[in-house]
Amino acid sequence: MEKFFKLKENGTTVSTEVVAGLTTFFAMAYIIFVNPQMLSQTGVPYGAVFLATIFASVAGTLVMGLFANVPYAQAPGMGLNAFFTYTVVFALGFSWQQALAMVFLCGLINVLITVTKIRKMIIKAIPESLQHAIGGGIGVFIAYIGIKNAGLLTFTSDPGKNIVLDGGTVIADSSIVPALSEFTTPAIILALIGIIITFALLVRKVKGAIFISIVATTIIGIPMGVTKVSEGISTSGLGDSFAALGTTIGAAFGSEGMLSFLDDPAKLPLIIMTIFAFSLSDTFDTIGTFIGTGRRSGIFDANDEKALESGSGFASKMDRALFADSIATSIGAIFGTSNTTTYVESAAGIEAGGRTGLTSVVTAACFVISIFLAPIIGIVPAQATAPALIAVGVMMLSSFADVKWTDLEDAIPAFFAAIFMGFCYSISYGIAGGFIFYCIVKIVKGKTKEISPVIWVATALFIANFVILAFI
Repeated sequence: MEKFFKLKENGTTVSTEVVAGLTTFFAMAYIIFVNPQMLSQTGVPYGAVFLATIFASVAGTLVMGLFANVPYAQAPGMGLNAFFTYTVVFALGFSWQQALAMVFLCGLINVLITVTKIRKMIIKAIPESLQHAIGGGIGVFIAYIGIKNAGLLTFTSDPGKNIVLDGGTVIADSSIVPALSEFTTPAIILALIGIIITFALLVRKVKGAIFISIVATTIIGIPMGVTKVSEGISTSGLGDSFAALGTTIGAAFGSEGMLSFLDDPAKLPLIIMTIFAFSLSDTFDTIGTFIGTGRRSGIFDANDEKALESGSGFASKMDRALFADSIATSIGAIFGTSNTTTYVESAAGIEAGGRTGLTSVVTAACFVISIFLAPIIGIVPAQATAPALIAVGVMMLSSFADVKWTDLEDAIPAFFAAIFMGFCYSISYGIAGGFIFYCIVKIVKGKTKEISPVIWVATALFIANFVILAFI
């Protein structure tokens, strides 16, 4: 194990990696229950998506750990599953089988742009100031996820300004206003207790602080009535789930999936644009996660960056990590779920000390176990994991220290990258905001020669994506 994962070389131990893997898993375990709830609205059997979510997560995370030897976990991405459900199926009228086919093709495109080094070229082209802004922006993003999951925020919108979609989802316009929740419910009180425990342990530099806080908060939540057995899949229903999985495995390739694309040639441009939207978001979500967490933690150090720039094949850990991420989406589509991507919640395990692929292997093992222990895994409430995400967000904000905030040429792109990332609830939108304003600032300053051709192209693609989404 030491030789394979190079634990000493990376300054870690087996126990640290195990705790980190458990921390990552519990920070992202919600996807096991949320993804089936989301995708089943399209007609995909709930039990099939439950298993597909787990299998896609296990496959992607194992490749990340065993091939790339980095502590990142993968699972069907939030945001991407919403795009799958509400835009591709509900708004555009595609079947869930056709949507899976698009996800599979998106995965193939991601493999292609990774093997041809396009994703590596994008990373190399991002200015250092923007890379620091992305790191801090992910801190804002992940802390916001934690604050929201803790229930500390309420949102109010003007009457008559809401759109209610099939399934009950409500979309409000910009009149919506956030406010601090009233600290009157057991759930919010438990979240506050969890926050205090988490930061007390971190300030005291207790080893495994984040994982200990998750366990302690979960236990405290039992007498408060917040910690309860999940109403998700039970072990008695596993047989039905596996039977349902037979309807989703390979559905992307059948007569109702990819083969149906030729039935109406007029829809091909729309299909291509939808695949493009999937791919762009998936690609930049991953790039942002790697840049934001890898640089700060040293997982992708100076030597790895050098190998990334000058090496061939899969010379660097970043090369291998990008490849692992790119194949996971297609694997997930084969099982029957939306885009599988590298999870920003991996930062929780990294902050817990995870530095090698052993962390990922432990997380993958937890996903396997969750097939049989889903009700027990579901006991951990969001109020127990939310403080961990807030803490990680706080620690990642240190990347902002390397941004020259007194120089507007650096500050403006950095601001929009960070703010859009958190408030738009999307890493890729944050990067888009940073790229667009970086180009605007350079044009105004008469420094267009400093803009890399890769940044020009990426910015144009982002703008094209926004235009496309405005009309579909």
